[in-house]
Amino acid sequence: MEIPPELARITPVERVATHLQAFLFSAATWNPHRIHYDRDYARSEGHPDVLVQAHLHACFLSQALLRTVGDGARLVRFGWRNRAIACPGQRLLISGRAVSAEPADGGLRLDYELEERHESGAVAADAWAGVVVPWPPGGPEERRTS
Repeated sequence: MEIPPELARITPVERVATHLQAFLFSAATWNPHRIHYDRDYARSEGHPDVLVQAHLHACFLSQALLRTVGDGARLVRFGWRNRAIACPGQRLLISGRAVSAEPADGGLRLDYELEERHESGAVAADAWAGVVVPWPPGGPEERRTS
């Protein structure tokens, strides 16, 4: 099945994690590893600063996808792989594209490939995801267009 043009690419997103966000994400996920909130400790382990958590990268990636496909979409599959470290204050650029589409109960199933890159172009994380979107659009759960 052909991929609808308006769903072919995710809207590019820039994310910049903060030190506070890294600390609070560690607290919310019960992650006690000091490299995520203690700058001196992270440096003693050879890192330039505290590190953005692996699962926070996953949140950034899935949020970027869901912003593109709209409020009525259901995330039905998600996986990711961290490829490089990221520190608070670094710009992370998220992009992605649909790689397949097929009819599904209640809509259209789309599979996506996503990536999160450092400003330098190095890949920080890549992901693969499946969503089901209401299709055709215009029903009670119309896709968000902004």
